[in-house]
Amino acid sequence: MVKIKDITQYLERIAPLSYQEPYDNCGLLTGDEQQTANGALVTLDCTEPVIDEALDNGCNLIIAHHPIWFQPLKSLTGKTYVERTIIKAIKQDVAIYALHTNLDNIKTGVNLRLAEKLGLSGLEILQTKSTALVKLVTFSPKPNTAEVLRALHRAGAGDVGNYRDCSFVTEGTGTFRPNEQAQPHIGKTNQLERVDEDRIEVILPGFLKHQVLSALFETHPYEEVAYYLQELINTNQNIGSGMTGLLETPMRAEDFLDYVKERIGTPCLRHTELNSATIQKVGICGGAGSFLTSKALETNCDAFVTSDIKYHDFFDADGKLLLVDIGHYESEVATKELVCDIIKKKFSKFAVRLSTTDTNPIRYL
Repeated sequence: MVKIKDITQYLERIAPLSYQEPYDNCGLLTGDEQQTANGALVTLDCTEPVIDEALDNGCNLIIAHHPIWFQPLKSLTGKTYVERTIIKAIKQDVAIYALHTNLDNIKTGVNLRLAEKLGLSGLEILQTKSTALVKLVTFSPKPNTAEVLRALHRAGAGDVGNYRDCSFVTEGTGTFRPNEQAQPHIGKTNQLERVDEDRIEVILPGFLKHQVLSALFETHPYEEVAYYLQELINTNQNIGSGMTGLLETPMRAEDFLDYVKERIGTPCLRHTELNSATIQKVGICGGAGSFLTSKALETNCDAFVTSDIKYHDFFDADGKLLLVDIGHYESEVATKELVCDIIKKKFSKFAVRLSTTDTNPIRYL
């Protein structure tokens, strides 16, 4: 029996809520996480027709990329589609979960799926995030160091880019004097002890600190474990906005635009003026990504593919970058398949469905 929280907690291990942008509203928005999940419907947007589709398919959990609301609601009277959708979900006991910029900001998330559609290789995060990492320092008696490190690594500490089980260990001497209430692993009451110890340093994602500390406390032999945590300003190369990659074969700008239309499946593109530049290095960002235009220029991209580019933002390309707007829905619709694939890896026998409701509010002539 799978509960809603089993699904949502697993998704949050893949795309932690701490990775969402400050304006966002990810997580469980309606529903009881303790309720049994009868099935999940995955959609880009949650609307009234999507609620109906979920009910028709026996699903009491909707997983949407876009949150149904971002700002606090002062009333629920049914005056807007947002209010009507929320009311219907609550009345019909349908839980709504949003997986938005936290999924955008992981390297295996939305932009990876877009990069795959465009056939890009050599992928890197376009704008990495800082302050997402924490350093743990602790001290262990030398005979226990290997066991403590194994526990920390199993809990997720020590992963740096493409490397695992990373740590730094230095030797030193620890001193302490147990009092009458202490039950020391080493030493005697009211006697100063000097112990050969190792100073252990590991880096971990901030969202894992409670999990890593639990592993430390469970494994460390001392009654009182000495440790400290330090937030780092280092960037996390696997977390951030947008992505860059290389086309297998360089293309003329005109050919690249046709290629994008065919790969994305859209009849319409907006773009800056064409020039004679050859396109090979491409920046991408699912959703509204014009804030990354300067970063695409800085990293020497030949083209930048995103959506929701405003009129004046096109000037920012400055004739040095082919700026391409493919449409918000078109840039993120493949997120549905991505979320389904993530869930099926863990819950192979759980009923998860792709929504067939077209929630794109924009039509083309």
